[in-house]
Amino acid sequence: MISHFGLRALVCGALMSLGAISLAQAEGTYEIPAGAHFNQDKLARVSEFFKNEVATGKIAGATVLIQQHGRPVYHEAFGVQDVVGKAPITDKTIFRLSSLTKVITSVVAMQLIQDGKIKLDDPVSKYIPSFANMKVGEEKKAEDGTKTLELVPLARSITILDLMRHTSGITYGFYGDSLVRKAYKEANIYAGEFDLAEFAERIAKLPLHNQPGALWQYGHSTDILARIMEIVSGKSLLELEKEKLLDSLGMTDTGFFVTEPERLKRLAQPLPNDSNFRVGREYRTEVRQKWESASGGMVSTMADFSRFAQMLVNGGTFEGKTYLGPKTFELMASDHAGKDSGVARDYFYFPGDGFGMGLGFAVRTDPGNAKPPPPGDLGELKWDGASGCYLVVDRKQDMFFVLLEQTPSERQRVQRTLKQLIYEAMEK
Repeated sequence: MISHFGLRALVCGALMSLGAISLAQAEGTYEIPAGAHFNQDKLARVSEFFKNEVATGKIAGATVLIQQHGRPVYHEAFGVQDVVGKAPITDKTIFRLSSLTKVITSVVAMQLIQDGKIKLDDPVSKYIPSFANMKVGEEKKAEDGTKTLELVPLARSITILDLMRHTSGITYGFYGDSLVRKAYKEANIYAGEFDLAEFAERIAKLPLHNQPGALWQYGHSTDILARIMEIVSGKSLLELEKEKLLDSLGMTDTGFFVTEPERLKRLAQPLPNDSNFRVGREYRTEVRQKWESASGGMVSTMADFSRFAQMLVNGGTFEGKTYLGPKTFELMASDHAGKDSGVARDYFYFPGDGFGMGLGFAVRTDPGNAKPPPPGDLGELKWDGASGCYLVVDRKQDMFFVLLEQTPSERQRVQRTLKQLIYEAMEK
């Protein structure tokens, strides 16, 4: 079964079918020279694309912001928050971020590293003792073809670094067919009411998919990271994030739940036939629960998230305040899963062809194998989520773009088309 995040590794190659940017064809490269600007006539193709998506009933709506040199270059909203209420999408419409939550969590984790509260080489068991006793599930195949799971000891401890670059061996149970993923699914880890502390203990009882550091493996690593963040700060995850990041950035609508009547009116919904976010559990943002899911539970608005994105473009600063120092930002935005890291990549390497893994998001390291290569610049930072929300930070062009939408089934096609149209509109 293909992941709901799935085929990211193949998506980059699929961009070939959309055609290369003209500048890349002319210069034989996928990168655009620094200092490029946007052709507004070509950006109109973005509007044409999304208007057609809404008109043909593929998505309920979306909003797109492209910002360069700290100013909006393109800023449009399309369609409605939901097809029942029919309220138009605005900058205050609330969207489920899904896995873009991981990026926000990771920035706050980097602030704690910067403060000396945690270190990348700290073992997870230093903070959560039950992780010292975890085992790795190795599949053994009998002569008759049947598979069994053999539990073997850890070759080394899981570290904070493993959690941040997704090499802990912690996985998800709603994609793939490995025996460890099946064990996750059968364990029913989302049952009942639980907080991050309880959730960490549930994960600790399950086998790891692989030895720590051996393989990039998408899963609940960020939730375990968040539990450590709670332990060292003495605060809940949201309390910590508000104190370190959200409040001072002015992200007033960013959090985990939407229960207030006024805010519920602003909550975007996917099309009725696309309501399952395919994350292995009921996605109930509008019901307050104990679990503040650091891997996929946050909501935000364009008004809020654009401030966060600009802080990343600025290298960790925003409106005179430093959130991440230069060395901390460089550490976060560097590839930690490259050739000399010992980290293997398989079919489920979701950063995709041409991308390494930073501490919280994918980092463009090379053109990749597609001919012509997908558009973008070296050093590009990106991530997205199952709900369709998408962030690309291109510091070479002093630019970011954000797509907020709620469409799990259409998101990969929409995201890659949007990126292609945006880079086609860039000129030297």
